Amino acid sequence: MRKQAIFGPGGNSESFYAAGNKSTLQAPAFVRAMGLGAYEFEAGNGLRVNVATMTAIGAAAREQGIEMSLHAPYYISLSGTDPEKRLKSIDYIKQSLEAASLLGADTIVIHAGSAAKISRAEAMALASDTLLKTLEAVGDTPIHLGLETMGKVNQLGTLEEIIELCRLDPHFYPVVDFGHLNARERGEFFTDADSYRRVFDAVANGLGDEKARYMHCHFSKIEYSEAGEKRHLTFADTVYGPSFEPLAEALVRDGLCPRIISESAGTQSEDALAMQLAYTAAKNA
Repeated sequence: MRKQAIFGPGGNSESFYAAGNKSTLQAPAFVRAMGLGAYEFEAGNGLRVNVATMTAIGAAAREQGIEMSLHAPYYISLSGTDPEKRLKSIDYIKQSLEAASLLGADTIVIHAGSAAKISRAEAMALASDTLLKTLEAVGDTPIHLGLETMGKVNQLGTLEEIIELCRLDPHFYPVVDFGHLNARERGEFFTDADSYRRVFDAVANGLGDEKARYMHCHFSKIEYSEAGEKRHLTFADTVYGPSFEPLAEALVRDGLCPRIISESAGTQSEDALAMQLAYTAAKNA
């Protein structure tokens, strides 16, 4: 297991293409050259699996020592009220697992769905049913089924809801998106190192120490409104946050070893490196 936190981008940054790169096949070498150790393959807008390409990306990642994950399509809705559409999400998850296997990814990231037109209790019941049916369909997969905390108030995905869903079966893992949680609470979720520590404590208490210590995470600064998340920003933002430095302090203080993926808007590689440098500085303080 990792002995320290590890960082990387979600998808390819503007600088990746500015450097002359054309294909995600080149991403593992690009990420490693920056001194980073993780990469999340972004399939949020749809997954078109070219077996040869996915296999080649996975081989390149192994060669470069890059830890891989995959973001499943955004249109997955575990809590959809249309039974046909909801159960179609199981097929999308199966496809995501197949792609993750080719990539050598150990985690897929899944959105739980909406709670806009039904009660949160009803949404949780539907999501739970979908997840249990998913396990019946995919069997004992070694790839983690990651359930992500979400940024809009009307979405399913508070920290407590994600922990509850993960308690359905050990195959489910929390994916904490710190920017989402901050946006959901309109900037009042993370104020200091202790507020970050409470997230890891909640996961440890609900799901065990290992799932907390080695958690797969997302981090970005996010603009928000009263409805929660509006859009992802970059680390140049000084208005919305959250700030990463208190999280770095919490990681070092408690010996936590998460994988943290930057989802900044276009500067995800540079902002992943900024997080790594801040974490290193905290360790050396």
